[in-house]
Amino acid sequence: MINEIKILIDNYINWLRDKTILQDINGHVEITTPFMDRHNDYIQIYINKDKNGNYLLTDDGYTITDLEFTGFSFDSSKRQELLKTTLSSYGVQLVKNDLTATATVDNFALKKHNLIQSILAVNDLFYLSSPYVASLFLEDVAKFLNSNEVRYTPNVKFSGKSGYDHLFDFVIPASKVKPERIIKTINRPSKQQTESFLFAWLDTRDIRPKDSTSLVFLNDSEAKPLSNILSSFKSYKVTPIPWSGRDNYIKELVS
Repeated sequence: MINEIKILIDNYINWLRDKTILQDINGHVEITTPFMDRHNDYIQIYINKDKNGNYLLTDDGYTITDLEFTGFSFDSSKRQELLKTTLSSYGVQLVKNDLTATATVDNFALKKHNLIQSILAVNDLFYLSSPYVASLFLEDVAKFLNSNEVRYTPNVKFSGKSGYDHLFDFVIPASKVKPERIIKTINRPSKQQTESFLFAWLDTRDIRPKDSTSLVFLNDSEAKPLSNILSSFKSYKVTPIPWSGRDNYIKELVS
């Protein structure tokens, strides 16, 4: 069995060597690896030497810039801390937008491996991992409300007629011109998420002030919510707010 696994490892190393392409780019070495990013493009890293003879490895800013191009930003302390923690676990540094590592002859293989793994990890953490993305979408909504000076109370729990407690992300108190508005954020709109929220809203609605209304922010950055989901919200007098169209509702939220 050990010999069999050794052969498999040798095959993997041969595959890695055969699928790795080197090219000189203005004095830097571009390495095209066989590992793929979320676009199914081969991950590339770049290598140069410093004045001490160490190897400087970098993704040339691709990972962070690509995430920002899709609308993701690192403008909050929470996101920056998540990024820093992830990179630190691989011994990788962030210099401006570049993921970088410094290697010697002795540890070059390890540093190259760790840089590639950090690129994959950052993509997974900030783009694919739903718990983090859901939390970050909630943070985006709060930032949007704050930037438009919307009065609200976060994380409000109400008991429903059923006796169950329901947690809502924000509540905008009643004003002279608008009633209480109860807000929920949904990162990935789905039938299950819709039904869950509508149950919470209907269970709560009758014990709130009679003119209370509800709004739900829907993250449509990856895909537009299905029309039947939007219709379901509207049929129960819940206002769906697609994230891409949030500016159209500023007046409603501020009033």
